[in-house]
Amino acid sequence: MAKAIPRTGSRRNVRIGSRRIVRIRLRKIGYRIPKGVIHVQANFHNIIVTVTDPWGRVVSWSSAGTCGFQGTRKGTPFAAETATEDAIGPVIRQGMQRAGVMIKGPGRGRNAALQAIRRSGIRLTFVRDVTPMPHNGCRAPKKRRV
Repeated sequence: MAKAIPRTGSRRNVRIGSRRIVRIRLRKIGYRIPKGVIHVQANFHNIIVTVTDPWGRVVSWSSAGTCGFQGTRKGTPFAAETATEDAIGPVIRQGMQRAGVMIKGPGRGRNAALQAIRRSGIRLTFVRDVTPMPHNGCRAPKKRRV
């Protein structure tokens, strides 16, 4: 029987080294990131902003909780704006000029985060809403009988 040829394009068959070591090495040589993707996850209680390079490796991130907001103030548009500026600051210093934005969730900070990204001077290549929507969802619980 012939032996199957391993697919080298698959991530399962190729050993991926530590990303932390790669990031430290790249920081030492002055790694510039000309473009990337900004992921904004906004729910009713918090907002998380993650900046990645085009391959999906996290470069910078922030949330309303790490910016010092507590309780119900974490879900406010001002907290979203602050968290976005905190996440975008390091990548602007690394030379990011273009980025795509993927927004997920129903939170109040969605628009404020997008406005903060627009004010930062990064040119947006796309703005995409990736909120998961059920295409019929889970089965509903059975009716209550009294």
